[in-house]
Amino acid sequence: MSRFVPKSRDFEARVRDSFARQGAMALIGARLERVEPGAVDIAVDFRPEVSQQHGFFHGGIVGTIADSAGGYAAFSLMPDDATVLTVEYKINLIAPADGERLIARGRVIKPGRTLTVAHVDVYVHRDGHDHNCATMLQTLMTMAGRADAPKQR
Repeated sequence: MSRFVPKSRDFEARVRDSFARQGAMALIGARLERVEPGAVDIAVDFRPEVSQQHGFFHGGIVGTIADSAGGYAAFSLMPDDATVLTVEYKINLIAPADGERLIARGRVIKPGRTLTVAHVDVYVHRDGHDHNCATMLQTLMTMAGRADAPKQR
């Protein structure tokens, strides 16, 4: 059970709808695996298109799903009339992302009216176990009064 109370009754649908509009997530084959107040998990299966020259998941892919997992964990707590934007993050790649699947587990540490702090651990699934390959600390901004949708062009 989450220790946070979302400001939107439809928080899960909002997160899923926003995620579905992310072209970057579609491009890398990412999928939402968990959406709870202040907690989001995103996974990507290995394929050559998301690898680097040694055959591991590319660090950019690790960072990409970590950023989205923390961002959506924060977004899950925001009101209906707001959207989220990453302000800053620091990621440590602590082991090669060598495995069949990546999973980023984003968790809100401290929600705020304007700024939210999240922590994300990224694991690579290999040999039947999850191995921590990265950890991120992230700051996100609540953009009040802005729809979570692209501007009409």
